[in-house]
This record gives sequence, structure tokens and C-alpha cells, in this order.
Amino acid sequence: MRKKRMALAIAMAFPILAAAQEAPSKALGVVTITGGQPTSLPTQIPATMEGITREQIDQTINATDSEDALKYFPSLLVRKRYIGDYNHAILSSRASGTGNSARSAVYADGILLSNYLGNGVGGLSFPPRWGLVTPEEIERVDVMYGPFSAAYPGNSVGAVVEYTTRMPTQFEAHGKAGFVVQPFSLYNTDETFRSWEVSAGAGNRSGDWGWWFNVNHTDSESQPLTFPTRLVAKQGTPGTAGKPVTGAVLDRNNANEAWYILGTSTQYHTKQDHLKAKVSYDFTPAVRAAYTLGVWQNKSSGTSQTYLRDASGQPVFSGPININGVAFTPPLSASDFPLTEESLTHFMHGFSVKSNTQGTFDWELSASLYDYDKDIKRQTSGTNTPPGASSGGAGTIADGSGTGWNTLAARGTWRPFGAKGAHIIDAGLQQDSYNLDYLTTNAVGSWLNGPSGQRVSDVGGRTRLRSIWGQDAWAFAPDWKTVLGGRYEHWQAYDGRTRIPGGSPAVDTDWPARSENHFSPKAALSWQFNQDAVLKAALGRAVRFPTVQELYGATSTSNSQFVNDANLRPEKSWTFELGAEKPYGNVLTRGTFFAERTKDALFSQTTLEPTINKNVTRVQNVGRIDTYGLEFVANGTDVWMPGLDLQGSVTYAHSVIKENAGFVTTPGDTIGKRQPNIPDWRATAVAAYHWNPQLTTTVAARYSGQQFRTLNNSDVNGYTYQGVSKFFVVDLRAHYQATKSTSLAFGIDNVNNYAYWNFHPYPNRSYVAEVKVDL
Repeated sequence: MRKKRMALAIAMAFPILAAAQEAPSKALGVVTITGGQPTSLPTQIPATMEGITREQIDQTINATDSEDALKYFPSLLVRKRYIGDYNHAILSSRASGTGNSARSAVYADGILLSNYLGNGVGGLSFPPRWGLVTPEEIERVDVMYGPFSAAYPGNSVGAVVEYTTRMPTQFEAHGKAGFVVQPFSLYNTDETFRSWEVSAGAGNRSGDWGWWFNVNHTDSESQPLTFPTRLVAKQGTPGTAGKPVTGAVLDRNNANEAWYILGTSTQYHTKQDHLKAKVSYDFTPAVRAAYTLGVWQNKSSGTSQTYLRDASGQPVFSGPININGVAFTPPLSASDFPLTEESLTHFMHGFSVKSNTQGTFDWELSASLYDYDKDIKRQTSGTNTPPGASSGGAGTIADGSGTGWNTLAARGTWRPFGAKGAHIIDAGLQQDSYNLDYLTTNAVGSWLNGPSGQRVSDVGGRTRLRSIWGQDAWAFAPDWKTVLGGRYEHWQAYDGRTRIPGGSPAVDTDWPARSENHFSPKAALSWQFNQDAVLKAALGRAVRFPTVQELYGATSTSNSQFVNDANLRPEKSWTFELGAEKPYGNVLTRGTFFAERTKDALFSQTTLEPTINKNVTRVQNVGRIDTYGLEFVANGTDVWMPGLDLQGSVTYAHSVIKENAGFVTTPGDTIGKRQPNIPDWRATAVAAYHWNPQLTTTVAARYSGQQFRTLNNSDVNGYTYQGVSKFFVVDLRAHYQATKSTSLAFGIDNVNNYAYWNFHPYPNRSYVAEVKVDL
């Protein structure tokens, strides 16, 4: 048992992985993946890598969604607001914030889950499709930091996450039931929200055939996520106009201005169903074909509540209001208290044929498809507010059906001097295609079930990325190795359209096609300066091309003139890291210095549009952002006493805008300011004590320091709606293996009940209970 725990800790701390049952040997700071279900990551990884296994997730993490497996990884944060968060759970890394979903890459068994149709959140949201993986099917998770492998596009600039899911070697079956309770108190809301989920999976291998399936159902209630507000000074006028109301909560916004909180909105009740089926066939002992089908369904209702009461104590949802002798504009409407109904059905397909001879040459052909088969969001509009809106009335229908992406890839690994030779060469061809098709119309009759009527907006287009890449891991001298590579990319954007019939003036534009070519070199050098210590450096360029939504998504000026910039330049980043890895007794340590310079970063901001002589807020290029920092990681088994496993990380990042022609309020107000959503300090700590082979208890903590959401850093108050706050959160978990096949777990997330924010409020203290059966 002690040997096994040591192997797991090594897998977490070092960029060298091996079979789950035995500790790996170090080999020049380059990762070699062996044993078990193979990852899709390149056979030779030239940079920092961390990993976690199924056993570690079971024992130490209250994992209700697949992204929870990343909870304690160094320098990572997923902005998960509630269980089943399908539209805002964006991954943040060392130099990429939670508004930049297109600056990380998430895969499951080599199938792309990251959504590069857009970047970030807003009217449309583009987080990875986490729901296509459940915690119960995860075999392990690997993370590569930075754009140092030529095998990945420039979206890998932040991190590459690879989920490897189960593919059994003999019959097995699994079942899980979990329940979460969150007592939530904020402003005038004091309620308890509940979530539950059930999951079942089974698989087998018989002769040349293997199969696996997993089904999952989640029923989740979120806490309120948004709040209607009115600014006291800017939206209030002393006087008697409007209906006198009570119940509003006086607070301060992120700029420290006084405002009233009028109620809650976007409180979701979400029901999700997941199905994953995998089948494999071995043509020979070294050549395997595999097919994966994923189905994800989501039905979600968003509700609103008002804090306001009139003189007779009745709730107030609409019309002009007066609070303490101050009349407020605009009057209350559906934008303050929206009701939403979403119905989504998405399909994922993946197919691959690969060889694994470990001889002179191995190859792989793969294809994947992600399809928005049905993607409908209905929402109230105009003056249609609760309670009357609950039964119908005016609203809109946003239809993204037909949206999606597909990938094609061919790759090979050549070992010209054998498996233990001086060179291991990886190369490949790749095509990634994206199609955004989003139509918004007015509902005819009723927003709940009426057909589509007059068009409100029609936004869409396509991008395509074709790439050729190669890299060579070359052991050019004893104790030395270099990895040299490059990626050439041809990017196209075409069929773009922006149609806003009701704009001022109306917009009906077909955008011209465009294309660009870029080359991104990669280089890494490692030196094993003694038997158990490695020093390595890596340098890589990454080009992150604009997404369809950034190019053609509708934005507006202050007078509703819709203007887009279809000529956005791609982001271009140079990233460097220098690290050392060494064990001290039972503790494995890593220290890494990292630096990144990004030119033409893509953010929403304001500039003067000379064609109309007006300020326009839209996605634009930020001239230059410089980031540097330090990351320290330590992991140990049987530290201080038998059975005590410790792991922790500390990251410091200094990320500053150096050049920018745009602004937020006044020209130049972003220069010298910090990049949004990058905290100065982050830290994680996990202490797991194995009382005996059956019982493990865990105390874990997460810390994030000061950060800002705006480019000019004007949001100085993080502890409020639309703010981004510091946080220190402690989680507990107890895992008990009751029998050989049955385990029980109880946990508390945010046991210290820290009230923290990332625009929306994060969950309060939550109690987690689960039971699992493994046959």
C-alpha cells in the first residue's frame, strides 16, 4: 500500500508517469506514458505536466462533475458555479483568466471538448463540454502546462487537459448515487438548494473486442447567480415618482458605488442526462480501432425572485419604483427578472485506428464530431415579468441547433534507432473545422411554447484550421535531451454573417472570407544532473486565432448601432519556463519560473470607430501583455508519519498590460494595469490520512489572491455581484471502503462558508454524501 501511494504521489508531482501499480523511473525530464489505457498526449512531453488517478479522485475529492478532478492542480481554476454548470465553467491557468476559454485545450480520449466557436461568456457562452465526461468513468487526468508541444494548436497556450476514461480488460460494473445540500444565505435570500445524481457503468473485454458504457442523471438546484440592481447616484432621482417599495438591499458595486439589490435572477433548476458508449476492436495485437459515442441532454429552468414589496406587502416585479424617496430608472422589466427555459441535446462521436508496436514506426488516424443537434433557449422579454410571465407572454427564442465542430488527424511516431534510440520523432497532419449558427427570433404567442416569429438577430460563420507539425525528442548526450519542433498553420474564416433587422440602423452583412498562415516553433532542453534530479527549460510560440463569435458576434455602441470587427488579428504568444524537479526523502518537489508575452490579445473593450466617429465596445486586440511568475509544488507520502500524504502548490503571477490602443473609460486607462482574472497568488494544499486500508480522511484548501475583472482594474470591490474576490476555501472528505465492492463517502465543500465571487457568487457551505458499488 505504501509503495502504491508513493507511485501516485510521483505521478502527481513529476512529469513522468508509469503504470498505476509501480513507481516510474525518471528519464531526462521528458514524459513517457506507459501502461493502462493510453493517453492521447504525445509520447514525449517537453514541459511541465501533472496528473491524478482514479484512486486519488475517489479518496480525496468531492467530485460531482468531471472538472472537479482539476480542483487542486497547481495554477488551475475552473469557474464552476454550481453542480452541472454547463455555460460558465471556464478553465483558468497561469497566464489565462476565466474569461479566456479559447486559451486552453480540453480532450477526452483524444476527442476535443473545448468549444472554440467563441471565447468566454456573455450572450453566448463557450466553456468546455465537461458534461461529456462523468467522474465515474475517469481513469486518470493529465495536464500539460503551456504551448510546448507542436502536436496542439495555439489554443494550448494556457494548458492541455486530457481525460482518459475507462476501457476494461475484464468484466466490471459500477454504480454511484450522490446527494448535495447547500444552505445558502445572501442579501435577502435564505434558502436550501439540493442536488442529486445517479450513475452506472459497465464494461468487458472478450477476445479482440472491448466495450464500455456509462449513464448518468443529474438533478441540480443552483444558488441565485445574478441580481437586478439600480445605482443610487446614476439611476436615482429624489422625488415622488414611481411606486414606493421596500425590501431593496443597499450594497456597493465592484467600483465601490452605492447600489440597491432588488432581487435574484438566474436561479437554475437543471436536469442533465449523459450516455457514453465505447467499443474497440483489435485487428492485430498492435492495431486497435475504437469508436466513442457521447450523448448529453440538458433541460434547465431559470427563475427570478423580487425582494421588493409595495405598501400592501405584495411583490413588485414591474414598472417605475421609488426607494426611500428616490425614483429609479429604467422601470423594472423582464431584463431585471427574466425567466428562461433551455433544452439541449448534443452528440459527440470519435473514431480512431492506431498502432502500438513500440517498434520503429507507429501511426494513428482519428476523427471526431461534436454536434448541437438541439440547442434552444426561450426567455421572457420586454415588460413580460413574473408572476404573469410564468404562464406565457412575450419572449425570444435563441436557436443554436446545427452548430458544432469536427476534427481530422493523422500522426505517426518514428523511432529510427529503435525504442531506446537517440531519436523519437512525432509528426502529423490536422484539420479542425467550426460552424456557429445562432438565430434569435421573437416567440409568437407565448415564450414558453410559441413558434419562432420575427428575426431579432442571425449570427454565424465558419473557421477552419489546417496544420502540419513535427517534433523530435533527441538524446544527444548522456544525461541530456532536447525536444525540437514546429507547427505550421493555415487558418480560414468564411461564410460570416451578422444580421440585426432591428438595429439602429439595421445590419445585414455578409463578411468577406479571410485567411492567415503562421509558424510556431517549439524547443525544450533537459539535463539530468544527478540520479534523481532534473533541470529543464522550454520555449514555445502559440498563435490563437479569432473564433467565429469574436469575429461576427453582434456588439453595439451607446446608440444601438451594431458594429463588428471581422478583421481581428490572432493572438501571438511566446511562452518560456525554467524548472527543476527533485525528491527530498518522501517529498517530491518542483520549482518553475514561467514567462509569457502575448501580442494582440483578444478582449472586449472600447475604441473610437472613425467610420462613424463614435466609441464602440467590442472584441478588440490588446497590443501587449507581459506575464511572469513562479510556481512551487511539493508532494509526499508517509510524511512525518505512516499513512499521511501531503501535496501542495504555491503560484505567484504578475501579468500586466504594456501596450493597448483601446480603453475602458478614457484613453490609456488600461496601460500598466493587470490582466483580468489573473490572481497575484494562488495556493492549494491537500492532506490525506490513511487510517487503515479502508478509511481515508482528507482536508484540502484552496486560496486565490487579489484579481480584477476589468481591463482598467476599476473593480476595486471584489466582494459583491459582478466583482472578483479573493478566497480561502477549506474542503473535507471521508472515504470508507465498507466492503470489497462498496464504498461510502461524506464531504463538506467550503466548510468555512467563505462568501466569494467571480462575477456570480460561488456556492456556500455544501454537504456531499455518496455511495459507490464496484463489481
